[in-house]
Amino acid sequence: MNNKNRRQFLKSTGAASAATMALNPGLFVHAQDTDPEPSKSPNSLMNAAVVGVKGRGGSHIDGMIGLDGVTVSHLCDIDSAQLERRGNEVEKKQGKKPQYVSDMRQLFDDASIDVVTVATPNHWHALAGVWAMQAGKDAYIEKPVCHNIAEGAALIAAAKKYGRMCQVGTQCRSSQAVRAAVDFIASGGIGEVKFARGLCYKRRKSIGALGDYEIPSQVDFNLWSGPAEFTDPRLTRKQFHYDWHWQRMYGNGDLGNQGPHQTDIARWGLGIDSHPNSIISYGGRLGYQAEQKNPDYVDAGDTANTEVSIYDYGDKCIVFETRGLSVDKSDDEELNRLFDSTKGNKIGVVFYGTEGYVVQRSYTHCVVFDKQMNVVKEFRGGGDHFGNFIDACRKRDSSLLHADAREGHLSAGVSHLGNISYYLGENNTASVAEIGEKLASVKSLDDNAGTLTRTVKHLEKNGVDLEKYPLSLGPQLAFDPEKEVFTNNDDANKLLSREYRDDFVCPSADKV
Repeated sequence: MNNKNRRQFLKSTGAASAATMALNPGLFVHAQDTDPEPSKSPNSLMNAAVVGVKGRGGSHIDGMIGLDGVTVSHLCDIDSAQLERRGNEVEKKQGKKPQYVSDMRQLFDDASIDVVTVATPNHWHALAGVWAMQAGKDAYIEKPVCHNIAEGAALIAAAKKYGRMCQVGTQCRSSQAVRAAVDFIASGGIGEVKFARGLCYKRRKSIGALGDYEIPSQVDFNLWSGPAEFTDPRLTRKQFHYDWHWQRMYGNGDLGNQGPHQTDIARWGLGIDSHPNSIISYGGRLGYQAEQKNPDYVDAGDTANTEVSIYDYGDKCIVFETRGLSVDKSDDEELNRLFDSTKGNKIGVVFYGTEGYVVQRSYTHCVVFDKQMNVVKEFRGGGDHFGNFIDACRKRDSSLLHADAREGHLSAGVSHLGNISYYLGENNTASVAEIGEKLASVKSLDDNAGTLTRTVKHLEKNGVDLEKYPLSLGPQLAFDPEKEVFTNNDDANKLLSREYRDDFVCPSADKV
């Protein structure tokens, strides 16, 4: 089906339900093998379509409306109630109501749309971006830019092949505070820096018992599922929206939700421009039995709410810690001082230098300490990540992007690789002593035993009986950063991609 026939098809079926449409995603590949049509002039008006409008989609809408010369012309969502709600908000803010679409594929043949922003659940991120760029649109994609490693490689290839701008929603890349802190580290401000610790100490309550729940009547579950398996029972969590983050078929846990912000900053500050050489994770989905006062309670989530991942980059190292139980009154004395807090969430990055520390405390605030823990410098200020994207689109210069597809892929990859180790070791429960013995032989610039001890104390303070509900220990995985394959575990290689449903196949990098 060529472009003309595809347009006629969409026109003839425009009144039909998007759920009955069965466009072959491969059509976009063949239809766009030639260079896309010339972009509008730098000063022309631009139309933006926002895909996925509930959570982060609201920020996308506000980000686009706030830019000169940009109109939010289309909204796309599988939930008709959310479309109507957001559409009314857009009309009030920009004086013009956007068009509503339930199937994103209807957007890509519309020549009036210049850019597409993607704020869907994670399992849709990469395919939506690939389709958009194949159709000649520039794409802004929320983190993690992909649900797995292979999808990230496909986005890089698509951006290159079709000459499109692809910005990833790691907004700290545009933060004045973080940019200044990274420059400070690069200038030798805290001496030699080879190690960074990312933190997601962020309270996450149980999402409810595993069950068989009714899908909201206004939701097109076929389109929502998209690239993911069409499950049976269909919905196993109580809350349809957002809580998909904690089910691995759709989300990536907090290592892949909050984590890409901090792993991106950690890589950036350390000057790391590759995947790690080896990875190992330990953790579990723990504590909800005590929280519910039911020893047999099974939470609907299947991603870790406690997870420590160690990444070896040769002469540099990143450790990422996820804590989803209460993080008040922790025993992490050094971290308490660096974040100036003993209660509540700690989300950020600590860079350990030979002459001091740099701590990213928030998206707009970074603090420099000397070795005696005295504050010596602070950096503050936000940034306009959406504005940076549109600027690059207007100038047709991908070098202007603060967070292009490759940066997003490498940072999302940190999360995916850590989760792969955890998933493969999920049934390999181990005592604290056994984990400690294994970690003693793991190459790291962290105090592996110290981090394990702090993690165990945190769990015990939250009522976790580690004899009854032990931690899981993943395998130590060796990874080839260039070939993007594991060299010591065939089962791990199977998790670099996924099985796709017909009509929702994300092409591999060599077939975009």
